[in-house]
Amino acid sequence: MLLGEQSFDCLKAAPSSSSLPVKHPIRFHSMATKIYIVYYSTYGHVAALAEEIKKGASSVDGVEAKLWQVPETLPGEAVAKMGAPPKRADVPVITPAELVHADGLLFGFPTRFGMMPAQFKAFMDGTSDLWCAQRLAAKPAGVFFSTGCQGGGQETTALTAITQLVHHGMIFVPVGYTFGAGMFETGEVKGGSPYGAGTIAGDGSRKPTALELQQAFHQGKYFAGIAKKLKG
Repeated sequence: MLLGEQSFDCLKAAPSSSSLPVKHPIRFHSMATKIYIVYYSTYGHVAALAEEIKKGASSVDGVEAKLWQVPETLPGEAVAKMGAPPKRADVPVITPAELVHADGLLFGFPTRFGMMPAQFKAFMDGTSDLWCAQRLAAKPAGVFFSTGCQGGGQETTALTAITQLVHHGMIFVPVGYTFGAGMFETGEVKGGSPYGAGTIAGDGSRKPTALELQQAFHQGKYFAGIAKKLKG
């Protein structure tokens, strides 16, 4: 059965807007704001950004940030032939159901022809039950990314990912130009855009620069502050 031909139980009846089954957990003001940083990384570039984003989010008082990985869909032998390093053993693999426990979500991935790769898309395709119940509606969300070159999708990868957030009713929080002068740097090759933090992997040997990591830290801190305000 094609994805577009799937039949969801939640679509058998068309509930009124007042009766939509939005099942947000009860939140207490004394509880910390939970930020989940969910990513897929092949060669470690996105993982490096995720680590800095976590540091930035954790620097906000009353915020707890946690790293998660989405499942790998390629066979182990295929990943090995690509020369990709092993996945981090200290970062747990997330399931769609666990997304509901976050107060804010930051999604990170490399690009594949200007869009998120199949691994992350497969994970998002698995959130249908959450979509049916609108369990992610009104949660703030942002994105960060890695591309092979400057023209390889630093904006389109983020732009095309927004459709996933929209269908879930999430609130997209871009970094905008809040990073200040770092957004206008022309003296060095730099990833990132108003959509979110980013890096350029090149042939894989290039690592995120100090400036790219600074923007990642800033995104984490900026996003966490907004998520905390929205939680109230």
